[in-house]
Amino acid sequence: MVELNLLGKNELWITSVTLRDVNLSTVAAAVAQVLELGKNEVLVTDVGANCIVLDIMREQMDSKQIIGKRTELLNELRKVQGLMVTEKTDVHSEGVLGFLSLDRNVAEKAIQKSARMVQEIKERISKRCIVYPTGFELINRYIQDTNTPSIAQELGREGFAVDIGQVVDDDEYMIASKITEAVDSGYGLVILTGGVGAEKKDRTIEAILRIDHSAATPYIIKYEVGTGRHAKDGVRIGVGKVGETTIVALPGPTDEVKLALRPLIEGLYQKLDTHSLANQVAEVLRERLRHGINKLERHDRMQEL
Repeated sequence: MVELNLLGKNELWITSVTLRDVNLSTVAAAVAQVLELGKNEVLVTDVGANCIVLDIMREQMDSKQIIGKRTELLNELRKVQGLMVTEKTDVHSEGVLGFLSLDRNVAEKAIQKSARMVQEIKERISKRCIVYPTGFELINRYIQDTNTPSIAQELGREGFAVDIGQVVDDDEYMIASKITEAVDSGYGLVILTGGVGAEKKDRTIEAILRIDHSAATPYIIKYEVGTGRHAKDGVRIGVGKVGETTIVALPGPTDEVKLALRPLIEGLYQKLDTHSLANQVAEVLRERLRHGINKLERHDRMQEL
């Protein structure tokens, strides 16, 4: 069975009936029973001389709750005292609730075909990626962008179609605008590099949180605020989600970007949730930093000797 979105078309009309001292709660209960809904999910909103209008208080319903249930619904309504159902009585809706009158086999085949098409579209979207490098040093061409080619090459090997976005300044509103633009353009993956550090100018994580308030932003290293140039308490990566689009913020150093790509790709294939995906990437980067710190400490001890 397939989940159907009512798309705001929640009204169900029962027409060409005769009413005489009908209990409307009983009518709603009868409809709820046939459609496998709770009693509070069906509400009679209007009554005419020969019609009843009901509102289905759901955004989505399973196809098996709707398709081909016209006859069953009319038979159940015949049991309601004071409600006369005739050969002319019909069930009508401007939305998918109209599937009540469809032949079940025909409707199910059509819905399954549509579901396959939707899934194919989602898969194509998931393989569309755009990369946005960030930072004034790239805008002013003080340094080369070595991250984007690495990302494009690695994702290209995995069958992704990778587009290169323009370099974005260290401005959370501008970064957020570019993310929104990418989402609206049908990209399934947006990768941003740089701007995740502990300096005041680093605003990529803040930009993602503007788009997705529940984005995962785990630390890969923590600092004490106020020491050196550390205006924030650490370096974080970010993974957010908007619709079918995954948004990922990675550090600026290319060796860290390259290290993060494999767990990122594996997590995407595993369809991990944002927090699991972010932690999987972050842990690889944390391990690299731990290894570097341990190596530096060993070097310092050797110098002391």
